[in-house]
Order: sequence, then C-alpha cells, then structure tokens
Amino acid sequence: MIESQGSAIPRVLVLGGTTEASRLAQALADAQVDAIFSYAGRTESPLPQPLPVRVGGFGGMDGLRTWLREQRISHVVDATHPFAAQMSRNAVDACAATGIPLLALERPAWQSQVGDHWQQVPDIASAAQALPKAPSRIFLAIGRQHVEPFLARSPHWFLLRLVDASLALPPERGHIVLARGPFTVANDTALLQQHRITHIVAKNSGGSGAESKLHAARALGLPVILIDRPAIPPRPTVARVEQVLQWIAGPHGNTGVATERGV
Repeated sequence: MIESQGSAIPRVLVLGGTTEASRLAQALADAQVDAIFSYAGRTESPLPQPLPVRVGGFGGMDGLRTWLREQRISHVVDATHPFAAQMSRNAVDACAATGIPLLALERPAWQSQVGDHWQQVPDIASAAQALPKAPSRIFLAIGRQHVEPFLARSPHWFLLRLVDASLALPPERGHIVLARGPFTVANDTALLQQHRITHIVAKNSGGSGAESKLHAARALGLPVILIDRPAIPPRPTVARVEQVLQWIAGPHGNTGVATERGV
C-alpha cells in the first residue's frame, strides 16, 4: 500500500483512455491505492478497469474543480490521449485553482526515421487541406470525431479503423474496420495492401499500440500526413507508470521527477 508523505491516505483521480492509463490503473490497484478511473465516454465499450470507474464529462473546468473538492482528491494523473487537449487544459486549471497536485503520464511523440515520407501539419483542418488533388485511397487513422472535414473533400475513398460501430460510410466513400489495438506491422501491412491504400493520415499520438501503421507505411513507401499534438499548458510530465507511483508516494505536490512536458 502506498502512503504519501504529504497525505497519509492518497485519493487519486486518473483521467484515462489510453493504454498507459490502463497500466497505471492496474499498478494502483496492485498497490491498494484509493483511486478513481475516469473515462470521457466517447467509446461505447471502454475497457474494464480494476478501479472504480466514472464515465462522462465533469462540466468543464468549474465542474471538475467542484468534483475534485467533493471527492477529496489528493492527486490527479492526466493519462488521457495526447489529443484530448480540452480535458488536459481543464485539469491544469482545476488543479491550479484547488491546489491539488497534477502529473501527466504522456507518451513520447513519434519521430521520423530514414525511409519515412511524412508531411507534418499543425491540425485537422491542415491535414484535410493537405490531401492530394487526384482521387486517392486514404487510411484515415484519426478516430471518428473529425472525419467530416475529410469526407467533404471528394473524390477520395477512406479506410477507417474504429473501436465500435458508431459511424457509417457509404461503400463508394470508404470502408470501416472494427478493431482495438495494439496492432502489428504484419497485420497493418496486409490491411494497407488489401485496401490499396495510397496515403495515410494520422495523429501523432505516440506509443507502441498504433505505431505499426507507420512501420508499414515506411516499408511500402507510402506518404503519411501526420498531425502535430495540440498545445497544452506546461505541467509536470512523466513517461512511465513507475514514476507516477513514486510521485504519489513522495512529498505532497513534489513530483521528484522530470517536470518538462514530454514531446
């Protein structure tokens, strides 16, 4: 059992949704830490967790601030997706307002390697504008929330890979594959070849679970339009679950680990 030097019995909020968040949840459960795991509620079938789970938004920064106080949270760990920027910004502001320590568990971003054909763009709109003018077959690996700007740019055909069947595409515009990562290079290579993909659009989410599509693109010589991460206010950041456990056990409000935001 972990006991914080600044608070004898820590009570932790984990803002989850990533593979790293699930690993952290298991580590906290194993260490018998009093913790709550929060899902945004965008997925119909989220992974079960070994911690008490809440699903849905908090009602913005003010709602989160109120909830943290009501639940007597002592530590907040932001382990959301790198593109869940609004939730991360709300966490920064709410923790600053309440004085509750905040730590981000964040994957390092992907870095280009020899053989990559990347075009890095700042946001979704720029990625849609970067699509080729000629009709192309595009693997749109960005989830379901921001598909519309791409569908508006005909005459392309799109392959989407989603966790649940929450979106429909007419056959002439594309195809949806239902699957949950982690994925393998062999399977992603076969997927790209099967659907005769000519371009990939992806968010630079980092991590190993979805990196295989970039390895497959490199091997096949396919161009990738890669969307940069959104800006988030500075906050203490680590890349490993063990560092989060050390932080919780350390002096209240003192991370004892690197405080620069990972990239």
